[in-house]
Amino acid sequence: MTVEIPLGTGPAPDRREALARRIRWLVAATITYNVIEAIVAITAGTIASSTALIGFGLDSVIEVSSATAVAWQFSARDHALREAREKTTLRIIAVSFFALATYVAVDAIRALAGTGEAERSIPGIFIAALSLVVMPFLSAAQRKAGRALGSASAVADSKQTLLCTYLSAVLLVGLVLNATLGWSWADPIAALVIAAIAVKEGRNAWQGKGCCAAPAAVAVPSAGTEADACGCRPGCDCCN
Repeated sequence: MTVEIPLGTGPAPDRREALARRIRWLVAATITYNVIEAIVAITAGTIASSTALIGFGLDSVIEVSSATAVAWQFSARDHALREAREKTTLRIIAVSFFALATYVAVDAIRALAGTGEAERSIPGIFIAALSLVVMPFLSAAQRKAGRALGSASAVADSKQTLLCTYLSAVLLVGLVLNATLGWSWADPIAALVIAAIAVKEGRNAWQGKGCCAAPAAVAVPSAGTEADACGCRPGCDCCN
């Protein structure tokens, strides 16, 4: 037996405001961490002459711009105003993705062309490893809240944070291989794959595909299973 949920059905006002507060806190935490991450990565990268580390630090700066856009959207206490800011926020996030993809691709090509060898960086390895722990948690928490609220911008920003997790893994592998085996080519190759993913996510954010619109009727189990406001279903970006 199923229950039909009509179009436009979303969380109750109290639940909606609680989710908005949660997103504001998560965005604040993301901004704070990324500012610290950027300072450490850029400083360590400059000392070690590591373009990968410097690029990772600049990615953190881009992430701050994306998270700040979401913070601006959710700074509005009125739900209607937050919805009105949604499209602008998505465009800012999309541009952030494109900027990130451009920088990472150019940086990777330069590295492959052999513009210089980076020195070993213990602080760089540490910040990359720490980001592998912190970023997945922040991304998953914001993605869950964004889906429940039906906010495409919150979901898109969570993907920006998730992309930082991938970059952290790429950076960590590259730094460790460079420090132990001297394999300087591993990092830029993986970075080009990350750049391609960033372009895809940027296109989705520009088109507003961070969260699927709810269908006219969504079938859910009658045993009290809560459907999220995105109306997620197979093939929906926010369900992946």
